[in-house]
Amino acid sequence: MRTKLGYAAGLAVLAASTIGFAGPSGGSISGKVTYEGTPARQKPIDMSKEPGCASQHPTPITTETVVVGPGNTLANVVVYVSAGAPDDATPPGQAVTITQKGCQYLPHVVPMVVNQELKVVNADSNSHNIHPLAKINHEWNKSQPPGTPPFSEKFDKPEFIPVKCNIHPWMHGEFAVLKNSHYAVSGGDGGFTLPNLPPGKYTLTAWHEAYGEQTQEVTISGSETKTVSFVFKAKPY
Repeated sequence: MRTKLGYAAGLAVLAASTIGFAGPSGGSISGKVTYEGTPARQKPIDMSKEPGCASQHPTPITTETVVVGPGNTLANVVVYVSAGAPDDATPPGQAVTITQKGCQYLPHVVPMVVNQELKVVNADSNSHNIHPLAKINHEWNKSQPPGTPPFSEKFDKPEFIPVKCNIHPWMHGEFAVLKNSHYAVSGGDGGFTLPNLPPGKYTLTAWHEAYGEQTQEVTISGSETKTVSFVFKAKPY
């Protein structure tokens, strides 16, 4: 059973979250991410040992490693400018947030800029533990009992970081720490948009936690919108 889009998946992609801070005008890159082949079956999650979380999911949920939609669309793909744009001189002032709710990480994929504040929230009535498995950045591992206030962290180097909970082994997510704010996460329809790009030649990278990454070169010459498509090869395991 492949993970289809629903409430959790909609939160996970934040309706194709899109960030762009290059300025009030410029060109843009839009497109769609799809897959070919047969995606792996996502595993059902047994939350019976955590009844407070299980009660939040009248319909049992599955893992979110591969989230697909109609027409072979692929969600939770981070699409970002990996070359051609300068690094952000300062991180955005607004924090990004990951929420532990229903014993899930919401959203499943959390993009951010180097040194941007990450706020961690526990919205459940049980304890959680969040453990980013960083290899380039500092690895940390923090418990968060119910009712405690959010805490904040930052990462000072670009890295894609798997996240797990040492209390609930089914809880997994991904942090994408990027050099600049030109990024988006594909939504349930596979769509993405990167706005406000000044004229120039860019390397656009699409990253998926299970299917790896692809790159394309895109040139923006004015205020036009360039269309780009990424097609990933699905793995049936």
